[in-house]
Amino acid sequence: MRERSRPRGPGEAGGSGSSAGGAASPRRERRGGPAAGGGRGLAMEEGAADLRQRKKQNCTESDKMAPEERNKENSKLGRSPKYMLIQRFAKLFFGCLAAVTSGMMYAVYLSTYHERKFWFSSRQELEREITFQGDSAIYYSFYKELLKAPSFERGVYELTHNNKTVSLKTINAVQQMTLYPELIASVLYQASGSEEVIEPVYFYIGIVFGLQGIYVTALFVTSWVMSGTWLAGMLTVAWFIINRTDTTRIDYSIPSRENWALPYFACQVAALTGYLKKSLSCSAEFCYLLVSASTYTFMMMWEYSHYLLFVQAVSLFLLDSFALAQTEKVYEVYKIYLFSLFLGYLLQFENSALLVSPLLSLVAALMLSKCLQMNTKKGTFISRLLKIVHIYLVLTITVTLNFLLKMFVPHKENEHLLKFIEVKLGLNTTKNFTMNWLLCQESLQAPSQDFFLRLTQSSLLPFYILVLIICLFSVTQVIFRRICGEPLKETVKLEDGRIGERPEIVYHVIHTILLGCLAMCLEGMKYLWTPYVCMLAAFGVCSPELWMTLFKWLRLKAVHPILLALILSMAVPTIIGFSLWKEFFPRIMTELSELQEFYDPDTVELMTWIKRQAPVAAVFAGSPQLMGVIKLCTGWMVSSLPLYNDDDLIKRNENIYQIYSKRSAEDIYKILTSYKANFLIIEDSICNEVGPVRGCRVKDLLDIANGHVVCEEGDSYAYSKYGRFCHEIKMNYSPYVNYFTRVYWNRSYFVYRINTVISFQS
Repeated sequence: MRERSRPRGPGEAGGSGSSAGGAASPRRERRGGPAAGGGRGLAMEEGAADLRQRKKQNCTESDKMAPEERNKENSKLGRSPKYMLIQRFAKLFFGCLAAVTSGMMYAVYLSTYHERKFWFSSRQELEREITFQGDSAIYYSFYKELLKAPSFERGVYELTHNNKTVSLKTINAVQQMTLYPELIASVLYQASGSEEVIEPVYFYIGIVFGLQGIYVTALFVTSWVMSGTWLAGMLTVAWFIINRTDTTRIDYSIPSRENWALPYFACQVAALTGYLKKSLSCSAEFCYLLVSASTYTFMMMWEYSHYLLFVQAVSLFLLDSFALAQTEKVYEVYKIYLFSLFLGYLLQFENSALLVSPLLSLVAALMLSKCLQMNTKKGTFISRLLKIVHIYLVLTITVTLNFLLKMFVPHKENEHLLKFIEVKLGLNTTKNFTMNWLLCQESLQAPSQDFFLRLTQSSLLPFYILVLIICLFSVTQVIFRRICGEPLKETVKLEDGRIGERPEIVYHVIHTILLGCLAMCLEGMKYLWTPYVCMLAAFGVCSPELWMTLFKWLRLKAVHPILLALILSMAVPTIIGFSLWKEFFPRIMTELSELQEFYDPDTVELMTWIKRQAPVAAVFAGSPQLMGVIKLCTGWMVSSLPLYNDDDLIKRNENIYQIYSKRSAEDIYKILTSYKANFLIIEDSICNEVGPVRGCRVKDLLDIANGHVVCEEGDSYAYSKYGRFCHEIKMNYSPYVNYFTRVYWNRSYFVYRINTVISFQS
């Protein structure tokens, strides 16, 4: 039977007797002897050689005919190559148009909402500047100083050798406060000739709103690249805007560093998604260049950017460890990290925080371990052991290298972060005022139930959990197959139902899980996590591959799974979109139509008095948040700033906050005069604060730090032989009147001149 099924060679076409007989009768074959067997074997070899030759010819002809056959098939279906090209171009054109339009509309929406909230166009310059609070006021004040400088070079020099902001202190404001956004904004404002067209404040906030539009566009493109349909991008934008309270801080602090930096990170993630995707190999070079540029820009815009890039590097490390992506691509991204760190270190005035960053330690460990790494991509038992050793080696080198760098590289930046993490995790306790004040901030506490309720009401959280579970199980299956030695497919088709084999999907799953863990610990991290929740959920419901993966597990037979997956990938996002439109669009329009009122007459009066009555060389002392506003609105020197990345500034803030503690007038006077302060401002809102959480008020934290707390029967009481300074000074009796003279007051603020000549007798 085996001979009968064999194709005949040319010599067998005539039907030789021996071969025919051999095929018909096994008994005759045995009688033929060795000679017959040898001839028959030779004929078989000749036939096989001829068969191989004919197969090669057929393959060559089929390869040559393949384009013609495809053209014929397309013509039968009514799809010529020109038609396919036009269809692809139209899809790309309308997708890009939708992405750009979404970003522009979001920027216009932010601008309109900001105008309605603050009545910006109808206010004077002083009233506009008061809307910048805390650290935002400091950033914008340096932008104003750059525009007032006689030249850009002179302005930069004055910022790098600044001795007109904080008393008795010369600071490099560009390095310490990461003022590169302000440098860029001032250059653009002056180079574009916008002085006669638009006011500086409108130009500044316009750039920030424009960056937010780019942020939304990048999320749109990321979801589009992952799902293959720009319908996912539209749904991403819709969820992002609806959950704006939890996706961005643009409402509360326009000039904050993350509002400048996160749009570049979103662009980097979009480019990285395309770079990891197998089917976009033709655009890999463009994606690589975009990843490089956006990574470096992101690092220059935000002092904490390397921590977020460290989380991303961990995601790529896990992706490569499970052999789910091309190792060469992953290590090219590591090289981008190294280049960005090196260039950032040089251009940020030799910023030592970058040298001791965990990102540098991890990338250096990965590069070193690659030199020692053997072939661990195969599924043998030895390769699995080597893979475990490799992961252990990377972690060990990372920790050791980071420890050594911190020993030999002098650094003071970000040490407070490590102390904060220790206290936050319960590894240490402290009475330090700054640490406890940070722990009481809402953004540094665990997220509230309202956060999850808002995400659920917009249907974002349920769909995100569904998509995450499906992707996570699929990735787990792929990892198990890789452990068993099964290679990845070069191209994953829709009918395969293996969404976990796509490296860009695996990366986003790991990335969102890591960011989600951080967001569960600190509510402020939700602004990093929630935008990518929107993106991943929108991608999932619009992706036929995700639905096909689910149907493969369910083993549907009643309905064709591919057809049902295609239908659901269009129907589900359409239903979600209509429900969101019906429920949330009226609310958004109501926000834009309502005229809100933001007016702070007491602060306006205080700033006006300072500009008219205070000497030009005066130094003001008070809460750091108020000092930022005074610096912006008046330009006067202050004794502290609302910044917590410098040990000296942190110590100043703690000392000056003592005006709300139970300390003597003499102690407060010595503290203030040590910083050459001339005027003291008491805020009634802090002195008479009635906080919702007892123990988190400024005066409570000061009593704990100063040891003025007595615990009796489970209750805590503040006790000191002195009254609370901010209360006692208002009484105008000795010894307070000997040290301080009240010169101005209104409903919110009390201003006292610090006397220069005084007797220290109580």
